[in-house]
Amino acid sequence: MGIVGLAVFAFVLVGFVLYGVGIYNGLIRLKHNIDQAWANIDVLLKQRSDELPKLVETVKGYMGHEKEVLTRVTEARAALLGAKTVGEQSQADSALRGALGQLFAVAEAYPELKADSSFNQLQERISEVEEQIADRREFYNASVNSFNIRIEQIPDVLIAGMMQLTPRELFEASEEERRDVQISFS
Repeated sequence: MGIVGLAVFAFVLVGFVLYGVGIYNGLIRLKHNIDQAWANIDVLLKQRSDELPKLVETVKGYMGHEKEVLTRVTEARAALLGAKTVGEQSQADSALRGALGQLFAVAEAYPELKADSSFNQLQERISEVEEQIADRREFYNASVNSFNIRIEQIPDVLIAGMMQLTPRELFEASEEERRDVQISFS
């Protein structure tokens, strides 16, 4: 009976250890998926940011009276490049998207600009990148949500606590993005 009891105890102990290792590995996988998803967003933000100086230069010649819009795009780009955290990047990205939306809306008042092939190519490229960013944000948020749920569920919370894992921040739309865009052609 002693050997059988010891064998059962060892079997149960090994089962618990393997279960704990499985939880640990799953949490590590989720953590790295979030990092990868954020890196993918970061690459697209950089690509879009690289296109903006070309867009501003193309637009400058046509939009002499719209300096405020161009300044807003340039400042938003600088803020995005200087952002360090997910929250800062989310906020700076929101400001940049708002500025780009205003720029493209104001461009409608300039037929010569709308006819410019460089402007059209840049606008199309930036729109493509915006769509890709939106897709990547969705994947990032899904990864963060899965991670946040796992580190709060029992028994994962026990291992997450030992690993000092904390909830990650979702990439959210700002209040500015939720408001209607106000455009004036004065």
